[in-house]
Amino acid sequence: MCLHFYSSPLHLVLSLYSGVTAHVWPASFVVFCLFFFRSSSIMAADPGDVDDYSLYSDMNDDQLLQLAIERSLSDTRHSNSNTTNNSVASSVSVSRLGSNDPPVQTMVSYSSPNPPSAKPPDLETFDGTVSCFMTGSGKKMMAYRRADGTLVYVTPAPEEEEEPLFKAIRVGDVSRVKSLVMSPGANLMLSNKPDWLALHQAAWYGQHSCLSVLLSAQPGMVNKQTENGESALLVAVSKVELRCVQVLLENGADPDIANNDKETPLFKACERNSAAVVAMLLNHGAAVNARCIQGWTALQQAVVSNNVEICEMLLKAGAKHNITNIYGISPIFTAAQTGRIATLRFLLKHGADINSQAADGATALYEAAKNRHQETVELLLSQNADANKPGKTGLLPLHIAAQTGSDTIVSMLIPVTSKARVWRTGISPLHVAAERNRDNVLEALIEAGFDVNTQLSEERSRLYEDRRSTALYFSVINNNVDAVRMLLEAGADPNLDMFKPLMVAARQGCIQTVTLLVEHGADINACIPTHPTTFPAVFMFSMKYLPMFKYLLDHGGHALSCFDCLFGNQPHPPIKPTRSEREHPLQRDTQLRRGVQFCEMISAPSICRWAGPIIDVLLDYVGHVTLCSRLLEHLDSYSEWSSIKEKAASPRSLMQLCRLNILQLVGQKRLKKLPLPGSLTRFLQHKEGVIDDEE
Repeated sequence: MCLHFYSSPLHLVLSLYSGVTAHVWPASFVVFCLFFFRSSSIMAADPGDVDDYSLYSDMNDDQLLQLAIERSLSDTRHSNSNTTNNSVASSVSVSRLGSNDPPVQTMVSYSSPNPPSAKPPDLETFDGTVSCFMTGSGKKMMAYRRADGTLVYVTPAPEEEEEPLFKAIRVGDVSRVKSLVMSPGANLMLSNKPDWLALHQAAWYGQHSCLSVLLSAQPGMVNKQTENGESALLVAVSKVELRCVQVLLENGADPDIANNDKETPLFKACERNSAAVVAMLLNHGAAVNARCIQGWTALQQAVVSNNVEICEMLLKAGAKHNITNIYGISPIFTAAQTGRIATLRFLLKHGADINSQAADGATALYEAAKNRHQETVELLLSQNADANKPGKTGLLPLHIAAQTGSDTIVSMLIPVTSKARVWRTGISPLHVAAERNRDNVLEALIEAGFDVNTQLSEERSRLYEDRRSTALYFSVINNNVDAVRMLLEAGADPNLDMFKPLMVAARQGCIQTVTLLVEHGADINACIPTHPTTFPAVFMFSMKYLPMFKYLLDHGGHALSCFDCLFGNQPHPPIKPTRSEREHPLQRDTQLRRGVQFCEMISAPSICRWAGPIIDVLLDYVGHVTLCSRLLEHLDSYSEWSSIKEKAASPRSLMQLCRLNILQLVGQKRLKKLPLPGSLTRFLQHKEGVIDDEE
């Protein structure tokens, strides 16, 4: 396969089109290819003979498009006349082949040595329609079509002729502007686009001399506005054309005319960060506290630009630093939010309220912490900003800093944050840091003495379906082993949550977290209050992972309760409630209060396939037991599980009974310290098949 690089998408289309092929590409397909390939860089793989792209390398896109259309039209005209000859040639070629000869593909070449004239149809005699469309690059084109919709010709649309006055202004031809303005019948109120007058044209291009000529001829149009409400002065300010601004103001332009977004020239000058334009407007009486459609003032915009010089001019002209926008945000809030240190310091120096709150209760300090502006937080705290004002959600700046993960800001906020206020919020920053996996913040908070066992308030706990309450739970459910270790080593209690973290870790199959929790006192035999069971609830989440299941049994999981069945050898009721139980809910409630039995749980479709190995492991941790009828059904369902039934048969071996008694008396933790032979220790630990190198 040969790879060709094409100088443009059009070269690719024409090269493919000009190749030897038996198919005639319609014009619509060529145009489609043109527009499809225009927006991307193309490397084409050519499966056959393709003309060299250099045939078209000296042509621009418009010429290539025209050539593609002409070739398509030309080949379409020739295709009908060639069809008969092609069919005859094909039939002759086939007739000459023997019955065992392979078929030969007949290729017919279409060419256009004499393309039609490049002139468009005469509009006076053309019987059809002419329409305009835009190319992908924004080029305006004209398409000539017959009455039946057939495309005849495509050509670039003629450019709209620019009005002589507007052209003269654009190029700065002052003498030409004067002659046009003074000519009889001159109308300066004509526009070349929606209400765009010659005056706006001059302001846009910075032609202050042309502005003077226009205003001398017709001074009454100085405040005319465009469709978007823009005056010539606003246009000049937006382009930062100082001379034009000066000419307009000296000729009576109103400095307070706003656009449709209520943005005044003064607001726009602050947005453009031009102190010179601001000074001009203020000297001509511009309203300094006017608000835009969002309620922003010029001062607030100057704060965003971090321009102290403009802020100072505005304040001297009467700007108020306590005006808020529609969201209740004042300039000092904006400075803190955007990290504008210079203007923030300026506003504080001139008496701005450092603890003012926005509509959502957020303060400047709150926003600075939220946006990780360390220097801003430091400045605000040095000016005694209140770190104990909560936002609308009840969170303090410390919570927000913990949420964003800035341990530096957290360290700055800890000393000035009241722990009583933190408790009142119903959530500790530890919860926030653990939820967002901010380990560095978690460490800083632990070192600062925050209680790792603080629980969420009832209101906040109800926001979570599992009713979680501790920071440890957040770290466990995030599978963050490092955070779990950090919290446990700091004294976190793994048994405070209603749904125990150990159950979460087992459900996630994280043996590292399970080990950490068990080593730090997690209750393996805990149940779920809302879903009681007659056996340790953690078994439900670990039985599919037998090494973890065995680890839990080794460290005190109650295996005997798994064989305690209410029905014994008698038939078991169906797991799903019967009609009588549904009609008599008290009967069902009694069973629920008793709790789900192990044999019921292991009969679940997702677990029953592992019933044999699970029962086999459990038998290693019990003495004399009787298998209920349901467990026997599971063991009978698979022939290879018959040995497990024999293992459960009474009496159990003396070695097994001795092992259970020793473990019950000594315990797993003290077992390793006993001076016993390695083989005996392995037997007591249910590791008979493991070889001890130290033996």
